[in-house]
Amino acid sequence: MSDFCGQVALVTGASRGIGASVACMLAERGADVVINYRSKGLRAIEVADAVRATGRQALLAQADITSESEITEMMKLVEKQFTRLDLLILNASGGMEKDKAADYAMQLNFTAQVRAVDLSLPLMPAGGRIVFVTSHLAHFYGQKSVYPIYESVAQSKKAGEEALRSRIPELTNRGIKLLVVSGDLIEGTITPKLMQRQNPGFIQARRKQTGFLPSIEDFAHAIVHTAANTQLQSGATIFVGSTEWEIA
Repeated sequence: MSDFCGQVALVTGASRGIGASVACMLAERGADVVINYRSKGLRAIEVADAVRATGRQALLAQADITSESEITEMMKLVEKQFTRLDLLILNASGGMEKDKAADYAMQLNFTAQVRAVDLSLPLMPAGGRIVFVTSHLAHFYGQKSVYPIYESVAQSKKAGEEALRSRIPELTNRGIKLLVVSGDLIEGTITPKLMQRQNPGFIQARRKQTGFLPSIEDFAHAIVHTAANTQLQSGATIFVGSTEWEIA
């Protein structure tokens, strides 16, 4: 399958986990890939090697997306090497780190996401797509209860999603679609592990509640499939895993 042939994709947080899998899957389907990472340089190089093994180009782009100067420089690199950007996968997120400022979750999951879109738009032709990756706990924030440890993440990711959705009329005028992919707890990712530390047995309980948890590959496939699906309307949300929650 080569439905991304001739296209350029930028994946934020692509050195490991979901982002790394998405980068490799996009390359397998024909895309040249910009691999954004903050600090995991060796892992990012491995992802770049995997992309190049498919015959596609890989651009390593180290940037903390909460830094306006760093993400601006990253976009200059993209413009210099590829002149265009067809697909922006907003995968990087966080906010549960202990060594960050109190507003870090909002800086990362809201401010940085909007800035990434603003800086990408001059490079995106009509037909471009932006995929915002989120969680059910964030997507349904305000409608369903949330675990206290995840509150700031859910609140900030919801704010980021709503801010991007408010841009749909502008994006539509440019011929660009915004798509959202929301996931249950994803096996093997860092967020459930951090939540488990505070709530031993948390992952097992959720798995028992739903019958299964999606894997990194399941979620990555959904993100790439969503990006490739030309029939989806701007603003469409694709759900991966159960959306039912019972929080004691």
